[in-house]
Amino acid sequence: MQANHRPWLTMVLTGLLAGVAAGQPPPPAPPGGTPPVPPVGAVLAGQPADKAVAATVNGQPIAEVAVRRALRSVPKDKQPEVRPDVLSFLIDNMLVDQWLVGEKVVVGIKEIEDRLAEVKQQLTKDKVDFAKVLADMMLTEAELRETIAAELRWQKYVDAQATDRALQELFTQHPDMFDGSLVRARHILLTPSANDPKTVEQFRQQLRAIRKQIEDTVAAGLAKLPANTDAGARETARARLIDEAFAAQARQHSACPSSKQGGDVDWFPRAGSMVEPFAKAAFALKPFEMSDVVQTQFGLHLILPTDRKTGRTGVKFEDIKEDVKDVLSSRLREMLCERLRAGATIVVK
Repeated sequence: MQANHRPWLTMVLTGLLAGVAAGQPPPPAPPGGTPPVPPVGAVLAGQPADKAVAATVNGQPIAEVAVRRALRSVPKDKQPEVRPDVLSFLIDNMLVDQWLVGEKVVVGIKEIEDRLAEVKQQLTKDKVDFAKVLADMMLTEAELRETIAAELRWQKYVDAQATDRALQELFTQHPDMFDGSLVRARHILLTPSANDPKTVEQFRQQLRAIRKQIEDTVAAGLAKLPANTDAGARETARARLIDEAFAAQARQHSACPSSKQGGDVDWFPRAGSMVEPFAKAAFALKPFEMSDVVQTQFGLHLILPTDRKTGRTGVKFEDIKEDVKDVLSSRLREMLCERLRAGATIVVK
C-alpha cells in the first residue's frame, strides 16, 4: 500500500480534484474502489451557471456540475453506470464536512492561503497554467478555497484521532491490513433502498435463496462423482462447482457491473479498497467458502473468495506508520458516513 501524504494536492495536480471517481468508483465502493480519499466537501457542491442540482443533503445542494466534473474522464457509455457511485461519494463528502463544521473544526484564512500558494507554486514549477486548470475543472478560485478549507478540516480531525496509541492498536489488531495480504473474490450485489426495511428484508431472503440454489447445485455435482473419489479430488471438484454456480448466479442477479465477469472483483487488500464490512467478511473466509448475506452502504452481498495471497512477515509499525494513519482515516470516514446518513435528509433529483 502506498502512503498518500498529500492527497488533496495530488488530486489537484492530476486534474481530478472532484473526480476521484472518474477512473474508478469513489471510495469506498463495491466491487473495487480506491485508496482512502479525504472528503473535499464544498467545491463538490458549487453551483454551476445553470443552477442545476443533482441532490440535496440536509437542504444543501450538490450541483450537477460536480457530478459532470467527476464523470468527465469516464467514457460516455459508462457514465450512467458510474454516476450513482459518484453521487454517493459527493453526498458523503457533504455529510462529513457539514458535521465537521458543526463540530467547530476551525480552519484559519492563513492556513487556506498557504495551501493555495503551495498548489500554485507546484503548478508553476510544472509549467501548468493555474487559470487553465480551474477552467478545465469547471471550478472558480473561491470554490477552490472552500475545497481547501474542507480538506484542512478533515486533516485536523484525523490528526486529532490518530494518536500513537490508536495507530499502534490498529496495526497490532489488524496485521493483514498492512502486510500486503490480498484476496480475490466474486460477489452478488442486490440494492434495496436503505430507507425501506421491508424491501431490505425481502432482498436478504432473496440472496439466501440464491445461496441455497448454489449449495444445491454443488451438492448435485458432487453426488455424480465416483464413490471412490479421494478427499483431495473431491475438494477440487467442490471448488470448481461452487465457483461456476456462483458466477452463473452473479451474471443473472447481481446489480454490480462485475456481474459481466461472474461477479469477479479481482484482487484487493484488507484495507483501502473495499468498504470495511465487505473486506472483513472476505478476509475471514477461506477460498471457495461462501459468506452469508453481508450488508454494506451499497446494498446486500454474497461473497465468494476464490484465491488468497499471504502477506509478508516482519512488517514494522515504524516503517508504515503513515500507511496506518491512511487506513485509520478511511475507517473514520466510513463510520462517520454510515452514522450521518442514518439521520440525514438526502434527496436525489
